[in-house]
Amino acid sequence: MKEILLNKVRVSNSASPFHQKVVNILVKDGQISDISESPITASSAEVIEGDNLWVSTGWVDMRATLNEPGDEHKEDIASLCKAAEFGGFTDVATLPNTNPTIQSKESIHFVKQMSTFAPVNIHPMGALTKNTKGEEMNELIDMHEAGAVAFTDGIHHSWHLGVVKRAIMYMQKFDGLLVEMANEKTLDMDGHMNEGVPSTLMGTRGIPNIAEWLGIQKLISLLTYTGGRIHFANISAAESVDLIRKAKADGLNVTCDIAAHQVAMTDEALSDFDTNKKVWPPFRSQKDIDALWEGIKDGTIDAIVSSHTPHDTESKRLEFDLADFGIIGLETAFANVVSNKPTDVGVDLIVEKMTSTPREILKLASPKIEKGEKACLTVFAPAQEWTFTKEDIQSKSLNSPFIGKTFTGKAVRTIN
Repeated sequence: MKEILLNKVRVSNSASPFHQKVVNILVKDGQISDISESPITASSAEVIEGDNLWVSTGWVDMRATLNEPGDEHKEDIASLCKAAEFGGFTDVATLPNTNPTIQSKESIHFVKQMSTFAPVNIHPMGALTKNTKGEEMNELIDMHEAGAVAFTDGIHHSWHLGVVKRAIMYMQKFDGLLVEMANEKTLDMDGHMNEGVPSTLMGTRGIPNIAEWLGIQKLISLLTYTGGRIHFANISAAESVDLIRKAKADGLNVTCDIAAHQVAMTDEALSDFDTNKKVWPPFRSQKDIDALWEGIKDGTIDAIVSSHTPHDTESKRLEFDLADFGIIGLETAFANVVSNKPTDVGVDLIVEKMTSTPREILKLASPKIEKGEKACLTVFAPAQEWTFTKEDIQSKSLNSPFIGKTFTGKAVRTIN
């Protein structure tokens, strides 16, 4: 098989004895056959080298929308894998909101088998309730045994706390994970952006922070009663960070993530009514973004995800109030975070939130950057400036507000 030689790459992997060292790595037959701070000679190898290149274990995305089966014109497994590979991801956990819903062992097997020979490992999450309606619990053990890494109703919020209570208690039999994008529907008032001065000036119904953090508070209270594990997806409000920080201090088994694009802009950027900036949860205020960064720094926020949500043109080329929520994010996740990070947030910390902690949460095997280990690597250039164009989009959908934007930080290659 073809050999690949990584020349002079800095390792970002705290579990490796080479962490923060500049090394040379030879990959042969899918394994790291040699790793050394001294030069490696491999005359027949493909050489990857450049200025200020880094390498880590393969990046893991904990939240991407897969549209196969049902809406393959928006995204299918092949195009999702291409987008993930371009963005530096070797592993992607997908939501169950397909048509039909991913809610049986057969559907879990379908997703896993369809991605068997892809360059990206797809890890399907199973639907918590029948057709993700929140009313009746699915056969969770069957899906767990088939390979579901977590259970969620995905883009839908769990409104029936009785069903959630039973599901959390049931999942404790196999230490299952509930993934929830918390929201109190009666408070979001069918809004379309963050509730604040910009929404008032635009005459658009707003979604207040309290809709998110009250939903989180209710589930934390439930977890205190039941035990078990909950992962809060795509948190966006300062109050949510405070609640999860306290829950962790109280010893509850809670984790959380943010969408990479959440730190890229505030609600003030929506004044142009660009529907590609309409996301869920909505872009919030600078105060909320500052709180998210504090949560990343102190460990309250465990992971950074793409929240990749492909939509066709017909779903976005509408009046702002009628357009669907969501943007594509696999290609730009790392770049968005690095480009907007405060100076006191290091690249190693960002990489940790995209490698080791997602694997711990989802109970995925953790590859190592050591001789003899299976090669699961992402090569990246954290200081590289580049402009994101339509030609860079590997997804079937184009719903991104970042086309034409110059970023800092780019994935160069995955080896999986």
